[in-house]
Amino acid sequence: MTISAENAAWFAGTFEKLTANIGEALLGKAPVIRLALTCMLTEGHLLLEDAPGTGKTALARAMAATVQGTHSRIQFTPDLLPSDITGVTMYDQKSGQWEFHKGPIFASIVLADEINRASPKTQSALLEVMEESRVTVDGTRYDAGRPFMVIATQNPIEQAGTYRLPEAQLDRFLMKTSVGYPDRTASVQVLANSAQPDRTKNLRPIISTTAIAEMADLVRENHVDDAVLDYVQRLVEATRYDVDTTLGVSTRGAIAMVRAARVWAAAHGRNYVTPDDIKELSAPVWTHRLVMSPDAEFAGATPENVLAKALASTEAPTVRGVAS
Repeated sequence: MTISAENAAWFAGTFEKLTANIGEALLGKAPVIRLALTCMLTEGHLLLEDAPGTGKTALARAMAATVQGTHSRIQFTPDLLPSDITGVTMYDQKSGQWEFHKGPIFASIVLADEINRASPKTQSALLEVMEESRVTVDGTRYDAGRPFMVIATQNPIEQAGTYRLPEAQLDRFLMKTSVGYPDRTASVQVLANSAQPDRTKNLRPIISTTAIAEMADLVRENHVDDAVLDYVQRLVEATRYDVDTTLGVSTRGAIAMVRAARVWAAAHGRNYVTPDDIKELSAPVWTHRLVMSPDAEFAGATPENVLAKALASTEAPTVRGVAS
């Protein structure tokens, strides 16, 4: 059963309040904040590829503070072990029992900083918890809680001593984007407040973690017309058959698009998804899932080019609104 127009309007209003509150700490970055919130309400994870000092940590802290959640930061290094992420079971001599000590992965917002600096074995420790929101240690499963979101970062400048993320792990990130440097007006404001650079300390929570989980449950019922689903599948197939790709968008990627579009539509006050929602989300949801052929990549082709061709060659359907 689809959500009502009133519910969609309430969702959009709350979404804007969350965006504005986070925007007090991350100036001039409303588009990135909206994508990050869409990611969280879709119960997905975000990959940020950016130079140092652009506000990635501030984004994670501000999101956690806004939803009254917890925040942790994991600095990925070559010597990081899987147990450093998930936690470890230790024997307590006083109680005579084995006790599980939770790792930093147990937080509402987890910042995995420079994830490509850790070994593949350590990177893979994130796979289960990212996919299933739970961790298995010594045969016992522990829930990560709700909301749970991993914001992983990569430094595109320094590649020495890094391990490229495999396609299977990239596919588990709902979106990939970049924060980028603020514009001149926002930069001047940041410099004016440089005496207190951490603006997240002054943020007040807008909503509780329980309410965020309820919003995520509500938006799952947002209506997606069969014509829009067919449009998504035709776009996916266009990327798979493109001569410049060796691997197009996966089925997981198509599902991720539909889930994200439900949130994106509700964030705009609609209780139905339109083809424009798919177009707006195509780059952050799909570009990191495309694997280019070596010859095409050498010739200068990019995932953005492939998506542009797919959008241009695939006719979008005409979808009417859904009555409340």
